Amino acid sequence: MRLFRSAPLCLAAALFATAAVAAEPPPGLKAQLEKVVADGAPGVTALAFKDGKLLYRLDVGDIAPDTQLPIASASKWMTATLVMTVVDEGKLSLDQPIGERLPEFTGEAGKVTLRQLMSFTAGQGSLEGFFDLRQDPHITLAESARQVAARPLTDPPGTAFRYGGPSLQVAGALVEQATGKTWAELFQERIAGPLGMTRTYWGNPLRPGLKPDEVKNPNLQAGVYTTADDYGRFITMLAGRGESNGKRIISETAFDAMETLQTAKATMAYKPPGATSLDGYALGNWCETVEAGGRCGMVSSPGAFGTYPWIDRDNGVYGVFFLKDRLPNVVADIQAARRLILAAEGVGTSK
Repeated sequence: MRLFRSAPLCLAAALFATAAVAAEPPPGLKAQLEKVVADGAPGVTALAFKDGKLLYRLDVGDIAPDTQLPIASASKWMTATLVMTVVDEGKLSLDQPIGERLPEFTGEAGKVTLRQLMSFTAGQGSLEGFFDLRQDPHITLAESARQVAARPLTDPPGTAFRYGGPSLQVAGALVEQATGKTWAELFQERIAGPLGMTRTYWGNPLRPGLKPDEVKNPNLQAGVYTTADDYGRFITMLAGRGESNGKRIISETAFDAMETLQTAKATMAYKPPGATSLDGYALGNWCETVEAGGRCGMVSSPGAFGTYPWIDRDNGVYGVFFLKDRLPNVVADIQAARRLILAAEGVGTSK
């Protein structure tokens, strides 16, 4: 039986998948991706880019070019980007206490900032409880935030990093309040539409049968369903520091904030399975390597289902591994495949 197949490949996806291929895949990359499949993934797509151009694409195993999958925590990068478009407008501030806008957050909880929400240092718990993932998708983001506010803090704000808590739902409530638009409307208007991401929508990874228009409380840490090509469009914009094909999505100032280490003074109290080797977090993405001034060199946002987007900021090389399997099963294989890609472009292989 063939898994994860979707509608016939549309012309736009076909063009993106084949246009501007500039290089042959490095020796050993296909074999390494075959190991990902042998270790449990039905199939895997690898896209590799340099300086805004597609180098090559490999589809290995049972995966179609237009397969649409839930990408779990690879969603976080999209969430942070959309939030930063509102910060760019001056409608939100990274360091304003959230209690000034959401009065249900009081005491220490009211002193939490948007920066802490997006770096998982807000003291609101971790992924372990699945609190936001188990919320009703039909409530609003405002109600989702009220439910978060009713929970006690697990840590004083800013003191501990606990990955995957419900804090991005609170960030989403702030965005909707500040703009007067729903999350889905704003995402389409500011990111998906301008980038031509026609096969991407927000939902809940635990409720895959929901239609997008049913979802009023999208899960903002893990709720995106997309294709390899659509994520390739998104990460090309990220690699361009907010600009792609002449379209600016967020400012370079916003990117500087998104790719600056935020956890240097926080205890790394909880990291998820598959990411235990990663030691720093920025805003909606991991700082795999940290340079002077807290600047991130290698950034990524791997998801629990295996999709692993990454950017080597110093060398202009970036890519997406797109698949559905448990991240701990495949992370070593994926990182080995990334080292092959980087080595082929003359980049050291320690990352």
